[in-house]
Amino acid sequence: MMKKYTIENSLIKLVTIDYGATIHQLITKDRNGNDVNVVISFKELENYKHNSNYLGASVGRFAGRIRKEGFKLNGKQYDLYTKNDAHLHGGKEGFSFKTWEMESITEGENPSIKYSYFSKDMEEGYPGNLKVYVTYTLIKNELTILFEGESDQDTVLNLTNHNYYNLNGKGSILDHELQINAKNILDTDENAIPTGKYKAVESTHYDFREKRKINSDYEFKGIDDTYVLDEKEPLAKIYSEESGIEMIVASNQPGVVVYTPETMDESKISNKPLERYPSICFETEKFSDSPNHNNFLSTELKKGEHYTNETTLTFNLK
Repeated sequence: MMKKYTIENSLIKLVTIDYGATIHQLITKDRNGNDVNVVISFKELENYKHNSNYLGASVGRFAGRIRKEGFKLNGKQYDLYTKNDAHLHGGKEGFSFKTWEMESITEGENPSIKYSYFSKDMEEGYPGNLKVYVTYTLIKNELTILFEGESDQDTVLNLTNHNYYNLNGKGSILDHELQINAKNILDTDENAIPTGKYKAVESTHYDFREKRKINSDYEFKGIDDTYVLDEKEPLAKIYSEESGIEMIVASNQPGVVVYTPETMDESKISNKPLERYPSICFETEKFSDSPNHNNFLSTELKKGEHYTNETTLTFNLK
């Protein structure tokens, strides 16, 4: 039985569930004072079970992809579960599909909720007994998502949140204005595995260095790519003229996977109606397949070291 926990202040209400330490709803006000759930949500909690969209979930042990050959660490080979010639989001039973422990919940001016998950040595093929935490904190008009982790052996770790945002709470994100502070994305092969090279966004539909509507200037063909961040605070801004809500994304991570699914199963979703390109993800993380690329920032977590991934979402009205 999934358990639901809510924290709120005068500006934001956050509803979470222990399955996947998932964000179920993120509610803020539009310019007319109406509540808007700015993340895509399932109507029924049961639909979160093993959902292929990883809707709102905490993703691990390794967010993103690792090539089908696995990886080497300290000279030892580690083989991983693969599907479609890639290991995705931590494997067959990644952290998104586990029940996390609710550690603490606080109320008041800066409410927070903290979840934890214990991943045993060699779970999904990864070394080390690993304890991970995610803490959601509301401070005025900001939501901070803090991931932490420690292992009793050297391992690799790359965590992220997988919210799908729509600042109108329905419809499409094609009329949202978007800015991403990155001049490159990762080059990938036919299995979406990085080649180790960068690709310039200039003169492509990936180019959001200057704020523009998502469907303007270039024919929009959807995005499922890692932006190599030039600026982290903020790394992105997105704004809806319809609702007046602006969301500013900041993080301590080197990259953000931006993903815009063309369609979603509206029959299971509480946000209605949905249109073509109904949402956008900002998965703040280190790069996919990092254990196999010396030129990427390392995802290795040494025994006893402390891992952090901190992302802040700031909501303004314009």
